[in-house]
Amino acid sequence: MRSYREELWFNTPTRVAFVRITDQVAAAVRKSGVREGLCLVNAMHITASVFVNDNESGLWHDFEHWLEKLAPHAPISQYRHNDTGEDNADAHLKRTIMGREVVLAITDGKLDLGPWEEVFYGEFDGQRRKRVLIKIIGE
Repeated sequence: MRSYREELWFNTPTRVAFVRITDQVAAAVRKSGVREGLCLVNAMHITASVFVNDNESGLWHDFEHWLEKLAPHAPISQYRHNDTGEDNADAHLKRTIMGREVVLAITDGKLDLGPWEEVFYGEFDGQRRKRVLIKIIGE
């Protein structure tokens, strides 16, 4: 069995952002040389997410507004976490809702995604540098 590791780095200009990373993940699969296996993609920060969904702008709008209703940023005093001087409790909650990671199948040397499926990085406390781990194992 072989393994491969790569990191992607992000620094979004906005607090909340969704970034399509399907092509970067597919490129890592090609570099790995793995033909049959699994690809783990996970956000290495507790206020960011990796998930699979459709690449459609209306959906990104819906995600952003839905998450803000579930875990509004303001007032920051509503969260005990923010009593420590932080202002990002909502970002931790949004990350929990959207998920930390995805595990993707690799078949015949390619990501084995369903119709319309794309891989995304979700940022909920942006404007600083964060990373995503890609870990590939297989044969």
